[in-house]
Amino acid sequence: MKQVILNADDFGLTRGINEGIIRGHRDGVLTSATLMANGPAFDDAVELAKSNPQLGIGCHLVLSGGTAVAPRKKIPSLADPHGSLPESLAELVIGVTSGRVRVEEIETELHAQIDRIRAAGIEPTHVDTHKHTHCHPRVMNVVARVARAWGICKIRNPVEALHDSWQSTRPDVPGRILDFAASCAVRCVKSQFKLISKKYDLRSPDHFFGLVATGRLDTPALVRLIDAVPEGTSEIMLHPGLCDGDLLQVETRLHRQREAEMNALLSPEVIRIVKQRGIRLSSYRDLS
Repeated sequence: MKQVILNADDFGLTRGINEGIIRGHRDGVLTSATLMANGPAFDDAVELAKSNPQLGIGCHLVLSGGTAVAPRKKIPSLADPHGSLPESLAELVIGVTSGRVRVEEIETELHAQIDRIRAAGIEPTHVDTHKHTHCHPRVMNVVARVARAWGICKIRNPVEALHDSWQSTRPDVPGRILDFAASCAVRCVKSQFKLISKKYDLRSPDHFFGLVATGRLDTPALVRLIDAVPEGTSEIMLHPGLCDGDLLQVETRLHRQREAEMNALLSPEVIRIVKQRGIRLSSYRDLS
């Protein structure tokens, strides 16, 4: 059997992203989203999640970008004097690798983020991380330990089947080679990810897609990708949303691309291919 989890990242970043995610769920094929505890539109996302209980909600743990949830005095090596997390992924990775950013403080921040989501009345289905920071083994160990402490036993495995992702997206889109290189880099930690997952008894879907295709899953690409999913359970990562004024103020490379991905989730062509292939749409709740 083929099961597909269509997960939207960045729930809570802006109201426009929240609205796009809910549209993709109510009127399309979106089954799951991951919530940012430090997102400026967190409260709006929580309200929408509660009014759409069939949408699986996980934790989109953030260690790069935005404001920390934990008090700055408890995480001085992770957050700057204003309480801001490292601006870039490179800054975080260098800090963690060198030991300048203490893993104990990462643990404190992740506990605070999950605590905020749980306190809002959301029972997380799983965890993943913004910019896939849990690909770093030191971060993965902390994420796994914190997840299990909160009774969460499911996690995104961002190691991608590159051939299918490469085939599904347009070769002429700028930046695609960089995303392909990033996906190759993630594959380097495949064995460590498996070992840490086994240590903490964490489960993941059998297959993952979407890193190479980040921001490029328009309707034709999503149709091709869904058509190519193998047997078992697959997660397809998306970034749907409405490009409003708030989003244009956010430092992200995904602006209008989010609307293309939202429209793909709503597309009759995508809905048709799901039915034709007998694919069961599911969320992390259904992952055994």
